[in-house]
Amino acid sequence: MTPASTGASTSVGAVASVPSPQPAPGAVSESRMSPGGPGYRRMSLALFLAGVATFALLYSTQALLPLISGDFAVSAGDASWTVAAATGGLALFVLPMSALSERFGRRTVMTASLAVAVTLGLLVPFAPSLGVLVALRALQGAALAGLPASAAAYLAEEVTPKALVTAIGLFVAGNSVGGMSGRVITGWVAQEWGWRVAVGAIGVVAVACAVAFRLLLPAPRHFRAGSLRPGVLVRTVRDHLANPLLRRLYAIGALFMTVFGGVYTVIGYRLTEAPFSLPQGVVGSIFLVYLVGTVSASAAGRLVSRLGRRGALYAGGATTAAGLLLSLGGTLPTVLLGLVLITAGFFAGHAVASSAVGKTATVGRAQASALYQSAYYVGSSVGSTVGAVAFHAGGWAGTVAVGLVAVTGVAVITLAGTRAARAAVQPA
Repeated sequence: MTPASTGASTSVGAVASVPSPQPAPGAVSESRMSPGGPGYRRMSLALFLAGVATFALLYSTQALLPLISGDFAVSAGDASWTVAAATGGLALFVLPMSALSERFGRRTVMTASLAVAVTLGLLVPFAPSLGVLVALRALQGAALAGLPASAAAYLAEEVTPKALVTAIGLFVAGNSVGGMSGRVITGWVAQEWGWRVAVGAIGVVAVACAVAFRLLLPAPRHFRAGSLRPGVLVRTVRDHLANPLLRRLYAIGALFMTVFGGVYTVIGYRLTEAPFSLPQGVVGSIFLVYLVGTVSASAAGRLVSRLGRRGALYAGGATTAAGLLLSLGGTLPTVLLGLVLITAGFFAGHAVASSAVGKTATVGRAQASALYQSAYYVGSSVGSTVGAVAFHAGGWAGTVAVGLVAVTGVAVITLAGTRAARAAVQPA
C-alpha cells in the first residue's frame, strides 16, 4: 500500500527538489486526465497492473516458506529471510527512489523498477542456495520501491483533483489483488510442481503486467524535472522524526505490521503440520482472508468518526489481540476466525495511522508518508523474522506472544499520545 492498505501499502510522492516553473493552474487542470477523458482508462489499467506486479512479486515466497525450508533444510526463521529481505529492501529504498523520480521522471522510474524487479523474479527460481535466494529477494525489494515512490506523484500531476482519490484507489486495489493473488496462485502451483515453478509463474505474470503497464501508461504532460537538493531532504526528514506525534504514528504502523508479518509468515508452517496437515494449495487459499482487510480498511473512516483516532487505534489493537488469542485454539474454524480478526484489526489500525500521517505533517507530506511506509515495511521484515524464530522456539504460541507484545506496544504508544494531548491543553 495505503494502502489501502489492504495490504499492502500507501503510495508516496516526490521528495525535496527545486522544480521548474509550472504552467498556470487553469491550463494544467484542463489538460489533466479525468474519468471518460483521453488516456484515463489506459492510465488506470496501467497502474492497476503495476500494483498487481509489485505486490505479487514482493510476497511471492511467503506462502511457500514450508517448502523452501524443506528444500534447503533450514528452519522457519532462516526461510523467513526471503520475505524480510524483500520488504526490508523496499523500506530502505522508498526515499531514494522518490528522489530519483523527482529528477528523472515518474514513468521512467516506475518502468525501470518493474523491469529490474521482473528480471530478478525470473532468476529467483534458479537460486542454488538460501543465501543467493535472500540476496536476490533483497535486490528485488529495493527495485520495487520505485513503484510506491512514484505512482502517487504521477497521479497527482496528471489527474484532475476530483478524480485523484479514485485513481489512487485503483492503484491500491492492484496492490491488494497482487498481494493476495500472488500468495494464492503460488500455493496451488507449488502443490503440483514445487516452489520454484510457483515463483517462476509469478515472475511470468509480472512480466506480462510490466509490458502492459509500459504500453498503456500515457506519457507525462506535467512533470517538471527538479534539481535534487539532498540537504533539504535530510532536514525535512529530520524535522519529521523530531515530531513526537509522527514518531508515534510511525511506531504504531511498524508494530501493527510486525504482528501481521509474523502471523502470515508462520501460518503456513502451522497449517501444514499436525494436527491440521493441510495441502499447500489450501494453505495458499488462506490468504483470501485478505478480503476482510479491504472491508475493515474502508470502514476505518467511519470508525474514526465514531470513536476518534485514538479510539479507533484501540479498537484495531483490541481486535487484533482477540484474534491472536483465538488463533491458539486447536480447531481449524477457530484458527481461521482468529486470522479474520487479526486481519480486520490490522488493516483498520494501519488505515487510521497512515491517514493520520498526512493530516499531521503540515509541510513535506510526501516525505512524512515515505517515512511511514519505511517504518511499515521495517515492521514487516522484523515481524517475519522474529515471528518465525519464535515459532521455531515455542511453536504457534511463541508467534502469538510476539504479536501480543507488539499490540501492547500500540496500546502504550496510543495512551502516551492521549496523555500528551491532554497535557497540551491543560492551563499553565
